[in-house]
Amino acid sequence: MRNYTRFIPGEEIDAVEQWQFGSIDTTSQLLAARVKAREVEETAVQTESQMQQVYQDGYAAGVEQGKLQAQAESQRQMQAFMNNQAQEAAARFAELFAAAQRALEAAEQAMAQGVLSLSCELARQVLRHELLVNPQVVMPVVSEAIGLLGTEFKTAVVKLHPQDLAALGEQIQADFAGLGLSLRADAEVLQGGCLVESAGCVIDGTLQKRWQRAVATLGLSSVWEVADDPD
Repeated sequence: MRNYTRFIPGEEIDAVEQWQFGSIDTTSQLLAARVKAREVEETAVQTESQMQQVYQDGYAAGVEQGKLQAQAESQRQMQAFMNNQAQEAAARFAELFAAAQRALEAAEQAMAQGVLSLSCELARQVLRHELLVNPQVVMPVVSEAIGLLGTEFKTAVVKLHPQDLAALGEQIQADFAGLGLSLRADAEVLQGGCLVESAGCVIDGTLQKRWQRAVATLGLSSVWEVADDPD
């Protein structure tokens, strides 16, 4: 007797579903699609993670760059401020130095002017005393004034202070015997001075005029007569 266990009976054939190759292909495709989707999802997750890392790195780099730029700008502003302060301080120092220099020069000028004025006053007092005690000091003045007339003048009028004329009249006539001199007393002429007139020419040898010329060379305008002069 043969073994038919490997065969399906005919009455059971209708109950058996026909196997389709397409079912196997569809299942395989679904499986592949799921795998592909998982790969895509994993790739997307990985890409997003990478993007997050890149963003974080970029953000950190930007923050650090911003800090560096802020520090550089702060240093630049601080340096500019210090430079500006230094320039202003130097300008103020230069102004103060110039003002101090001007003040020093003015003080020196005032001091020099004061010393010069004092020296002139001392000289005036010494000269006045000399004129009072020594009438001979007027002789060089008379000689110089007559000499300025020139040889063409043969006559002249010499005006002197009355005291000088009384003390020196004879001596003047003797020293200038070759000239026709007319000596006259004039209270307006101070002791130590004279006026010489000849043919409309006047030689001013008065003490006031000579003093004025002397102090003018020193840049002063001091006059001989002062209120405290004794009579």
